[in-house]
Amino acid sequence: MKRLVIRGGTLLDQTGERAGDVAIENGRIVEVGNDLKGDTELDARGCIVSPGFVDLHVHLREPGKEEAETIETGTRAAALGGFTAVVAMPNTDPAHDTVSVVDFVRAQGQKAGLCEVLPSGCITVGRAGTQLAPFAELAAAGVHLFTDDGNGVQNPQLMRSALEYAGPLGIVLAQHCEVAALTKGAVMHEGACCSRLGLPGWPAIAEELMVMRDIELVRLTGVSMHFLHLSTARSVQMVRAAKAEGLRITAEAAPHHFTLTDEQLNGYDPVFKVNPPLRTRADIDAIKAGLADGTIDAIATDHAPHAPHTKEVPLDEAPPGMLGLETALALSISELDMPLGQIVAALSWKPAVIAGVADRHGRPIAVGEPANLTVFDPQQQWTVVPAQLASKSRNTPYAGRQVRGKVRHTILNGVAVVANSAATR
Repeated sequence: MKRLVIRGGTLLDQTGERAGDVAIENGRIVEVGNDLKGDTELDARGCIVSPGFVDLHVHLREPGKEEAETIETGTRAAALGGFTAVVAMPNTDPAHDTVSVVDFVRAQGQKAGLCEVLPSGCITVGRAGTQLAPFAELAAAGVHLFTDDGNGVQNPQLMRSALEYAGPLGIVLAQHCEVAALTKGAVMHEGACCSRLGLPGWPAIAEELMVMRDIELVRLTGVSMHFLHLSTARSVQMVRAAKAEGLRITAEAAPHHFTLTDEQLNGYDPVFKVNPPLRTRADIDAIKAGLADGTIDAIATDHAPHAPHTKEVPLDEAPPGMLGLETALALSISELDMPLGQIVAALSWKPAVIAGVADRHGRPIAVGEPANLTVFDPQQQWTVVPAQLASKSRNTPYAGRQVRGKVRHTILNGVAVVANSAATR
């Protein structure tokens, strides 16, 4: 096999930061040092070389909703964003509640993907909230993270049973925290802005009640729980307190929840409609603080593509969701007052542990380790142009926004799937 060398970068991983080149052969790192030579060389001058990013929360839409995204287009966007692995959410058609669907998604990822695709499993059959999915069968098929994302599990007894079944299997349950009875018909955060606009409000308490309930279920069962896309200050506060008690809880936040407020909906533009909704400046500040102090473990995009015609409707009729894969790094660098090492940790090795892939993603940059790496220029300025994004859809809320931080190369299993900021296939 040819020897690939990443030259002239600053290496940043769990062990710290240092200058050096990285040589790769047969999918693994074979040398780390200075002035290394290779058959193929990638320029990393002015760049950070880090373990590959892992996204815990991506909607690839396939099977069933390929007009919005496919596994091929979604993973191309992921690779361009520096991600070497993504967890595919189960709200496809059919949903990820059988081994056959999970196997299909994984096989499509292996066939057409530019990053590793990790299918999640449903907590309940069809995400309907009435009957537990076959955890043991899905776990035996390689599923590690289970969620009904898009729906919260409303029945507390069913959620307790899910945790009790999950514990011995060593799987992770990830909750979409929303009490549905409080959000029916809502289109945006309940507050001054929605009152002024005359729109139905989505109260923060709808998220917080389920966070509170599931913290207590974790306390009762002793089983771990992951909270998806936290969006309110009170949610962050409760998770912080639960972690201080030693409860086995992890959490994620999406870039749009630390960069955009509910005021963006003043123009009634459906591109800013998302679930959970954009909140207030105080909530943004709390999310940022939660990331900075480690209360929130991971930055996850909740990449949710929608075909243009589905978003070009009145606000109350439009589906919630935004693109996120190609802008996550830049928004994190541009908006978070955190050391770069902490940002990379929240994008890479911390979510890799939650996703159950820490044996091959988010690994230290060292001889013998799998070569899943991201090379990015933390200073490069660029403007978000929807038509230039790799996703099949165009529903980014950041059109025209100037950001800082750009992926230059992404290495998957020793192969450059992104080189010089362009996908290689």
